[in-house]
Order: sequence, then C-alpha cells, then structure tokens
Amino acid sequence: MTELRRVRVDTHTHSEYSPDSRTPLAEQARALRDAAIDIVCATDHNTIDGALRLREMADGFRVIVGEEISSRDGEIIGLFLERAVTRDRSGEETIARIHDQGGIVIVPHPFSINRRYHMRRPSLDRLRSSIDAIEVFNAREAFGVENRRAAAYAAEHDLVGAAGSDAHRAAEIGGAFVEMPDFGGRDDFLAALRQGVVHGHLSGARVHLFTRYDRIRKWLGRKRTTASR
Repeated sequence: MTELRRVRVDTHTHSEYSPDSRTPLAEQARALRDAAIDIVCATDHNTIDGALRLREMADGFRVIVGEEISSRDGEIIGLFLERAVTRDRSGEETIARIHDQGGIVIVPHPFSINRRYHMRRPSLDRLRSSIDAIEVFNAREAFGVENRRAAAYAAEHDLVGAAGSDAHRAAEIGGAFVEMPDFGGRDDFLAALRQGVVHGHLSGARVHLFTRYDRIRKWLGRKRTTASR
C-alpha cells in the first residue's frame, strides 16, 4: 500500500483583509511558496473575502477558505467555508453556523496571555464537545507556556491539535505548521490532522508592535477616506 505524501499545513493566517494586517495577497502568496507551505488556511478576521481571492490566485499551494470569527465567547476559526459567519454571536451559535456549512471548528490560542479576545477556560469547557480541534501551537504567543497548556488540554480531552503561524506579515509565514498526510478535502482533514506533527517557533514580541502599527495605519487610512468624501 502506497503511503500518502506528507504536506505542510498552516492552519491560521491573515492578510490585508484583516483590520490588523497590511499584507497584500500577492505578497502572502510569494511568502507561502518561499516557506514551502503546501496548504494554507486563510483565516482573516470576520471575513472570507481575502480567502476566496487567495484561492483563485493560488499557484504552488492550496487554500482552505476560513475565517477567524469574533464570537461573544472569544475567537473561533471556521474552515472549509463558502459563506462568512457573522460576528458577535454566542459560541454555540457560531459553531453551529460553521457546522451547518460542513465546516471544521478550531479554537485558536485558547490559553493566550497577550490577547484580549481569546476563548477563556469556562467557555472552552462548555463548548468542548462541539469543537473539532484546538490550536496547540501559535507562533505569536508571548512565551510558550500558553502553547504547552493548550497541548496538555488537547491531550487530556483527546482533541485534535492544530498549529498556525497566525501570520499578519509575510515574514511570519512558515513560523508554525503541521506536517501531516495529504488529504482530499474536509471529510478526511481531521483524520489527517490527528496524524500530524507540529513544527514551530515563536515569532517574538516585535510582531505585536507591528500589528498595532498596521491597525492604526489602516484606521487612519479609513478616517482620511471618510473625511475626503
């Protein structure tokens, strides 16, 4: 029996379609090829528009359309989406809307200490039975203990582990990924992910300063555009 080839999958990335990133899609695509990422989950904040465009222009890699959704219980990633999931709903309703599309639910950075909107432990415990995977390595965590706590939680509750660069700038792409058996689509994604090996390194504190700068630059750009109308 021929063993399936293994692929590098980054399950969490951002582009210019996120309010805190200014990475053009063309630049993101070049960085994905340079980092030898085979499959990228494009998960901009509260939109799938960038993911759909990146899928159209993909060359040398595959794109899973996703979204990092701001629920009332914290951020939730939906993968294999064709329709955006609106923000500010409960965790239960957000997850239901992802699953209604046949999508996959991943909770990113659940034990983060440097993010305001991560999912807290009580919500994670309450929603655990409907979660498909949790992020056990996020390259943008402040120290590393957060990732270790997430990995321990996944092992304790037999949850599939995911890993993502959470890249907001092109230089961060390749910072974390899962090396896993190739898969045909959403139906065998989780089984392949469960067999994966996580690789990654922390991006360092400076990336958060860059993100704050990019968020302010984009906000000022919108203000100037509004004022000129």
